[in-house]
Amino acid sequence: MNQHLKAKKSLGQHFLRDRNMILKIVESLEAGSADRVIEIGPGDGALTEFLVGRYEDLTVIEIDSRMISLLREKYPALSISESDVLKTDWVSLLHDDKPTHVIGNLPYYITSQILFSILEKREKIHSALLMMQAEVAERIVSEPGRKEYGILSVQCQLMSRPEILFRVPPSVFSPAPKVQSAVVRFTFNKPPLGCSDVHLKKVVRTAFNQRRKKLSNSLKPLNIQLPEDSFDFSKRPEAWPPEMYETLTAYLEQLGTFD
Repeated sequence: MNQHLKAKKSLGQHFLRDRNMILKIVESLEAGSADRVIEIGPGDGALTEFLVGRYEDLTVIEIDSRMISLLREKYPALSISESDVLKTDWVSLLHDDKPTHVIGNLPYYITSQILFSILEKREKIHSALLMMQAEVAERIVSEPGRKEYGILSVQCQLMSRPEILFRVPPSVFSPAPKVQSAVVRFTFNKPPLGCSDVHLKKVVRTAFNQRRKKLSNSLKPLNIQLPEDSFDFSKRPEAWPPEMYETLTAYLEQLGTFD
């Protein structure tokens, strides 16, 4: 690795340096050699080095011009999308029905935004293997009733099958982050939702904006007549399993609530 390229704090860069951990992550990606693989934020190529030889169709998304130059020098044939991952033209990357898998060591400060972006494209993506702050990973897989349970839990569990594979200590990075990390696999093989993503997001976010209140109060900003006979709104938002939010959203759609 080029020791002169220092991590940019503004981009949330923490480079993997432990070869065993890098291999463990790459080998956890359940993709066929002919599948499409998209790596988010390759940085100086710690994961890329081992992905290049395994996958014929590999594209990396990188915004740092220094890293792009390094990657072009090391891997002249590598497909590089020079862009902010939140503004990337995913339509062109996912232009056909080829099995696609996403992998990446996510910048912690925009992890949730990247996750929501990937969830929106789940019909075109088979799986995602993502490293993130362990605290966020725990929120994603949290069960109802726990303090970690919230918006991320509901949306990720309704739209994918998330699983924490293993923890990653700060010592394997340079510079070392101040928090523990975790690698999470998202499998997008669930049946389509019975409601609109947009409407679901609105209902879930409204509920958890006032998570300490009962649902009968936290959902008031929706300005709707709540169907008390079909749902228990006396509970707090964290008490409802993800499926209840889907069912409620679908019910409200049938009533024309969002028209």
